[in-house]
Amino acid sequence: MYPQIFSAASEVDRAFLIILGFAVFILILVTVVMLWFLYRYHYKKNPDAAQIKGNVWAEIIWMGLPTVIVLGLFWTGWTSFKAMRTIPEGAMVVKAEGRMWSWKFTYENGKTSPELYIPIDTPIKLELSARDVIHSFYVPAMRVKWDMVPGMDTDAWIQSDSLGEYDIFCAEYCGLKHSDMITLLHVQTAEDFQAWLDSSPADPEGKPRGLSLMEEYGCFDCHAMDGTDDVAPPLNDIAGKDRVVVLANGTKKTVKADYDYLRAAILTPGVEMVDGWGDEMPPYEGDLSEDDVKAIVNYMLGKDESGAPLTVAPHPGQQMAEAEGCLSCHSTDGTETERAPSFKGLFGATIKVSRFGKSTTVVADDMYLQQSIVAPSKWVSDGYEDSMPPYDDLDEETVAGLVSFIKSLGKEAQ
Repeated sequence: MYPQIFSAASEVDRAFLIILGFAVFILILVTVVMLWFLYRYHYKKNPDAAQIKGNVWAEIIWMGLPTVIVLGLFWTGWTSFKAMRTIPEGAMVVKAEGRMWSWKFTYENGKTSPELYIPIDTPIKLELSARDVIHSFYVPAMRVKWDMVPGMDTDAWIQSDSLGEYDIFCAEYCGLKHSDMITLLHVQTAEDFQAWLDSSPADPEGKPRGLSLMEEYGCFDCHAMDGTDDVAPPLNDIAGKDRVVVLANGTKKTVKADYDYLRAAILTPGVEMVDGWGDEMPPYEGDLSEDDVKAIVNYMLGKDESGAPLTVAPHPGQQMAEAEGCLSCHSTDGTETERAPSFKGLFGATIKVSRFGKSTTVVADDMYLQQSIVAPSKWVSDGYEDSMPPYDDLDEETVAGLVSFIKSLGKEAQ
């Protein structure tokens, strides 16, 4: 059984163990009685059928014992349920919102986070809500699982007696990227939690606020930034593009992706749907301040908060490339180095490589980029040595982010 870190969860564990114990007991009892009947009433010992008129005590036991067992199991389940539903007075309130396909936790001081942070030995009241479809908040280590239904708010509570990090899942199938709804519960000391709660977001220097907001609200969970179709239309290089949209009456028209269009697409996305895409994005009207909307729209238009052009519009995968040391060998401006080719213009290009000792040409597509990261010795570009170490310890999300970043620097990259 998964180790539990929630005192009230001990009631749940006890209930399951009692139910399991009775189930095993009944299984053994029925099996023993069945074998005894097979032996005692075998046809060789009882060639003539006997007429059994009844037995009052057998009937009393048959009715009474199961009733006592069922009532006992009900009481065990009820006490564990009550322990999980009785929220202590004065518990710290955290709003937990499930959305396609990420989590958002909001604290009483207004701070938000995609991961849940709590202090040890402190009761936490979770105000659960769903933005779009049915989700389910599930923390295995706490035996806590509550469905989150759109339009219906509900409460749950947790408390940890152990420091550490624990998984949080969505336990209700909620669509295409349901498996992406995995986040962490961080249980910290009271001092560390307070320091985290009072800290400001640690964004990289020069990172636009609009990009930070898009990451916070899970925009990139559905919208790709490399031009590929995901759950929703891609957002890279969207500024000024013509888009065919479908109006509420079914008619179509062509619009330009300017400030007004993008603002309306965020606040009321169902009014003008991009042709060929479903009405799945929830409206953000009332959830985002006008300043936040302005920052997001300006970022998509390639501008900063003041409306001035961005000198650099960081791609979400750029931070990964910097963290993994990719940019210490590979340039992003087309400059060739002695150690490695430039990322700029690499995607989609036809290049010469040595594969298993033989010279050949390949197209730098998604598969090539992925394999060149995980197993670079299989594809050595002509003119370069086989000096790049394999990054086969990276998770799929990081590899995908690096590939996405390289693709954003392709032939059409600005």
